[in-house]
This record gives sequence, structure tokens and C-alpha cells, in this order.
Amino acid sequence: MARAFPSKAARAAGLALAGMAILSLGACDWFDKKKNPLPGDRISVLVHSRTLKPDPGPAPNIVLPAPAANRDWPQAGGYPNHAMHHLLVNEQLKRVWKTDIGSGASDYERLVGSPVSAGGRVYAADARSRISAYDVKDGSRIWRTDITPPKEDEGHIVGGLAFYRDRVYVTAGFAQVVALDAKDGKEIWRQPIPGPMRTPPTAHGGRIFVVTVDNQVFALDSETGKALWTYAGIAEAASILGGGNPAVDGGVVVVPFSSGELVALRVENGRQLWSDSLATARRTDQISTLSHVRGRPIIDRGRVFAMSHGGIMVSIDLRSGRRVWDREIGGLESPWVAGDYLFALTSDAEIACLNRADGRILWVQELPRYNDEKKKKGPIVWTGPILASDRLIIGGSHGQALAVSPYSGQIIGREEMPDGVAVAPIVADGSVYFLANDADLVAYR
Repeated sequence: MARAFPSKAARAAGLALAGMAILSLGACDWFDKKKNPLPGDRISVLVHSRTLKPDPGPAPNIVLPAPAANRDWPQAGGYPNHAMHHLLVNEQLKRVWKTDIGSGASDYERLVGSPVSAGGRVYAADARSRISAYDVKDGSRIWRTDITPPKEDEGHIVGGLAFYRDRVYVTAGFAQVVALDAKDGKEIWRQPIPGPMRTPPTAHGGRIFVVTVDNQVFALDSETGKALWTYAGIAEAASILGGGNPAVDGGVVVVPFSSGELVALRVENGRQLWSDSLATARRTDQISTLSHVRGRPIIDRGRVFAMSHGGIMVSIDLRSGRRVWDREIGGLESPWVAGDYLFALTSDAEIACLNRADGRILWVQELPRYNDEKKKKGPIVWTGPILASDRLIIGGSHGQALAVSPYSGQIIGREEMPDGVAVAPIVADGSVYFLANDADLVAYR
């Protein structure tokens, strides 16, 4: 089995642009074989035809910033602005431990929140609203707390976690935000919210920002849970499970909504600065008409980057709300910014590199789309990417993780996971953590 996280020598091979594969297309066989077939190429209408292509121009010479160490990954997206750039991990990564965090995904329950890590611990939520802390050295469990209210028999999906000032904050499907002591898991406060939450909280500046499924934003005092201000977005009748947490930087909180809205609010009072709509861009199938901005927005050096499932990716000036550029690219995951480049997973099982300044597409790599490619069965959903020491790491619902060259898009390695992976991996203090659907938390170092 090839290594998912190869050495520098192996990754160097990925610096050259990958060759374009030529696929032969078989003709349909339900016509009369005795008759001469019609001239022309035969292209299956069942295979997705919306494929990105690199923009014309010279071959890109991608230069990334040097990898930098991050001690913690305290909330979804890493830091409050979600701009993690190029993270440092070891040249050779090996699995060092695996631990069971509790109940995994099922037909009725899902894992939608990634783990977080701070202060030498990893915190994770299982599918039954049990929050646990683990030692990063060996994966041993330190504490476990069930936050489910008495007599509550549904709404168990936890939106996600955030570590902030020695507390773990949890958003839950039973319409409550819970603050736990990070040391021992004891409950500090519990704040009812008028709506369930399927997205993680964002913690910054003494505030906890949460978003409900009906697109209401609440800023809570991190010490007491008291609501400081609220904002109501446009309600959406249908959405995709899960969602991106708000991004915060420079006194501005940027909130993604299931309606396709992207709204910038003042941190101190919730006053709207600007809004934009990432509505469906010329997509005709029913699923793609959902304009949900499910991935996290990113605030980086005065720009906001976001992508909707409906098919629009944008770069927006943080202060004015002016669009700098937009592209017809859609996806469920958050883009990743590093230096002058953006990396994004699309809804069409592709990973692409874009120029941060103007949105020009530099390379595109098609990913495995089905467990059974021949019969087009078992669709694969990809999550990520994260950039760690010259490899983009992504996880798949079929139980594999891939390493992709950020310079060319070439797939340079793969690793078997205990089960499918539905939430993005994280990096903290030189370790990579995956949470598989069977509730196995796996550490690579």
C-alpha cells in the first residue's frame, strides 16, 4: 500500500505538472449492432460533464510560504479567521494511536463536527452528544461528559466544538449552547437558543458566535452565556446537513448561511456592514440549486473567500463588501488559503488550485468519484483540504485519505482509514488527526 504522507523526495516528484489522461469512451450497445453507428464521438450523459479546466497561460510556478508550526487547533477552521496557510508536520507521518470516542454515524445520527486540540489534549464529540478529552501523547481518555438534556430523545447531532480560555463550547441540535470546563468536563453554563444548531461555534474576543438552522446569529458572552446581540438572516426551507462557522478578524464577523447569503457584521453590536449572495450559478439539477454556503468563509489579509454549494466562489473586500473576483466553482467544503494561492474541493470530485489575487485556475486534479467506477456506484464525498508540509490532505467517505501535491495536483499517496471520513482532518503540534464515521479518532505523527 502506498504511503499517504510521503517523504520530501517523493513529494518532489509532484512538482512537475501531471500529464493529461486520455479516456476512451465506449459506445452505447442498445442500438442494432448490425447497422452502421452514427459518426461522431460518444460521450456518456451519465458522467458529470461540468469539469473545471486550468485557465490559459504559461505553466504555473507555484511557490508556497514555508511551513510553520501551530501548537493548537482550537476551533473549526483552526483560528477564528480560518486562515491557517502552510502547517508544519514531520517529513514522515505514521499512525501513532487510535481511540474510540463513542457512538459513530448511523442512518439517524451523524458526525458533522471535526475535533479540536489545545493544551496537549484533543476534544471530540460523538454522535450521541458525548464530549470527550484525550491525551495527545497516547490517545488515553481524560474525561467524558454527556450534554444531552433529561428526557431528550432526538436532536443529538452536535454542531461542533470550540476551545477558548480553558473552556470547551458546544453547539447542539437540541437548541442549546453548553460551556464545559476543559480540565474535567464539568458543565459551567447552558444557554437555550431559539433554534437547533448544526454548525460549530466560533470563539473570539470574549464572545461565542453561533448560527441556528433557520439562519439566526447569536453573539454570546463567553463567561456567562448571556446573549449580547442577534441577527436574523433569510430563512431557508431546505439545506445540507452541517455548515461552516463564522470567520472573525479585524472587528468583523463574516457569517455563511444556508440561503447562500454571506453577511459581514460588526463584532461589538451585530450591525450589518455588507451582504452578498452566492446563489446558484446556472445549475439545473435539484440538489445543486441549494445555494448553501456550507464551507467556512476565510478572512485573509483584508479579503474574504467563500464558496457555495450552488456554484459560486468569491473573493470579497472585507471592509467594503466589493467583489474582487468570482468563479463558477461550487463545493461543500471550505477553501484553503496559503500565500498567494487557494485550494478547493469541488462538488464534482475535483481539487483545484487558484490564484488568490484574480481567481485564475492554475491546475485541476480529478479525484476518484465512485467506489465502483465501472458501474458508477457508491459515490465518494471528499472532505478537506488541509495543507501540511508540502501535501494537501483530504479524506473520503469510502475510507481512504489522499495526499495531493499542491504544486501540480498529482496524487502522491494514500492511506486506509478505519471507516469513511465525513469531517475534515486537523493539524496541531505536528500531528494530523482524523475522525472516522465509526467514531475512531486516529493520530498521525
